[in-house]
Amino acid sequence: MSITALVRLVRDGGIVVSTTAWIPAPDDVIRGVRSVVVFVRSDAEKLAELVSLVDEGVLALEVTRRIPLTELPALHAEAAEGLVVGKVIVVP
Repeated sequence: MSITALVRLVRDGGIVVSTTAWIPAPDDVIRGVRSVVVFVRSDAEKLAELVSLVDEGVLALEVTRRIPLTELPALHAEAAEGLVVGKVIVVP
């Protein structure tokens, strides 16, 4: 499925977030859907801060399941079908 097709699945007024700069998502001005590109950088200090917020209950994550690393290819296939909801923790 193309990124353009995925934009059609976003609710009116929603935001499409792309983490791949080479595949920017298009806006859908008629429905008020806009897109943003997010760049991620490794930052141990910020990661530790986020972990503290989770531990304190300030930041909540919706973890729907945990899978072993060996099931990662199946998870990618599931994600390609649009069937992944919430966060999946991959356990090495």
